[in-house]
Amino acid sequence: MPFVNAHTHIYSGLVPLGMPAPQPAPRGLPQILERIWWRLDRALDEDILRASADWYVARSALLGTGVLIDHHESPEFIEGSLSVLAAACAQTGMPAVLTYGVTERNRGTDEARAGLAENRRFLESCAHQEHGPLVRGAVGLHACFTVSDETIRAAGDLAAEFSVPLHLHVAEDPSDVADARRRGYRGVIERLDKLGVLVPGTLLAHGVHLELEEVQLADERGAWFMHNPRSNRANGVGYASQLRASGRVALGSDGFPSDMTQEQKALSRYAQQAQEDGAEGEVERASARLAAGKRLAREIFGADLPAPPTPDTERLQELEAIAKTQAQRLWTRMAAL
Repeated sequence: MPFVNAHTHIYSGLVPLGMPAPQPAPRGLPQILERIWWRLDRALDEDILRASADWYVARSALLGTGVLIDHHESPEFIEGSLSVLAAACAQTGMPAVLTYGVTERNRGTDEARAGLAENRRFLESCAHQEHGPLVRGAVGLHACFTVSDETIRAAGDLAAEFSVPLHLHVAEDPSDVADARRRGYRGVIERLDKLGVLVPGTLLAHGVHLELEEVQLADERGAWFMHNPRSNRANGVGYASQLRASGRVALGSDGFPSDMTQEQKALSRYAQQAQEDGAEGEVERASARLAAGKRLAREIFGADLPAPPTPDTERLQELEAIAKTQAQRLWTRMAAL
């Protein structure tokens, strides 16, 4: 079975094609989100997203990744956005689990309702296999600090209705933890648990700032964690040391190119720098987390999956040319926000 990228953002596929650095440089994850990623996702339109998806998915297959578990957001192009991603995956033959990350951060509850509606629309299309048997849906939340309790419950109800996972960011930064405490919870995991959405199969990305007991509780509930070491290092959020308390931890790239062997090496390297156990133990743990992605994919798809066909060189050249053109549009649109 090929490598599994257990948490990524296909919409960021154009970033390596020359995205200008923000000025002044952001400091800390909240500023990185506001000045880069939340600006980028607001600048997406259908043509840009299609170019990003076609390029990212084809490159993922070329890098040996055969399953993508994606978490998408495009606040100015919500309805139909998941079908754009699905088309790219279907054309490449890439098995994928796609979801829209519901949030209230731009337009409040109206935005949340639109995100939930896109998840429902896409799940209904998947029930009829409109995108083929290898493209599945989930229900997404951006992160708990950008949504109300009511929205979290609604997302959990939708996931239960379709028997699919809930996929969200958890405790990537201390701000997520602080937000949960302001709302009267001991932390993000307790919030999810009390709202009834921490159920078997829940997909929790990052978990950097969770306490050991929180990871243990999520593990007891049957939730999965997705460790994203390259992204965590790039964003300066720290090393997710407490994930050692879970037996369900897979590797994701969080939007970085889907080179999962590089993600594995990064995990080993950063764990040693964080003085996490011994060097030998961390190499073994990194290998186990890479392999765990395959176990997660089996849970979702019910079987091992074949590797997607390698894109031909001519098609890759065409996709790269389109991607470069749309990347320039994206940088221009971002600069105008």
